[in-house]
Amino acid sequence: MRGPTLSERINRSQSTRWASVKWIMLAVVYVLIAAAVATVAALLINGYLRIYDGTQPTNADTALGAQVLLAELRFNATAFGAAVAGLLTANAITADAAANATGTATWFRALKSDGSSVVFDGSVGTSAADLILDSVAIQVNADVSVTSFTHQVSKG
Repeated sequence: MRGPTLSERINRSQSTRWASVKWIMLAVVYVLIAAAVATVAALLINGYLRIYDGTQPTNADTALGAQVLLAELRFNATAFGAAVAGLLTANAITADAAANATGTATWFRALKSDGSSVVFDGSVGTSAADLILDSVAIQVNADVSVTSFTHQVSKG
């Protein structure tokens, strides 16, 4: 019985190294996601959650246009609980006891505690959205509170 040829030993060695590289790359991705999650959660400590009507801008760096600020809520000192697979779930968010305007909530913008540094935007709805409200029909001076709020930090 003969042992593996040199070519077979090299191929086996390369396969083992490639498998090790894949695991290292995967570990790096998970570390980066964990760092991104922690950063987002920290940025929103005592931050703002502003709810708007109209069309959501292309991205969080896009200035507001004709959208109307319907309500402004506040994150607390512990904005989010522990993330699971990159998904942040907000802790209790301080309600807006008197909405700014009447309209249909369609999107939100999350800002740092300075009230001007945008962190990200997202969708608003009564289901299947980042920010869940009991109703998207907001009336001026009415109470606006959040049912649930999640944010997925992606690998990209």
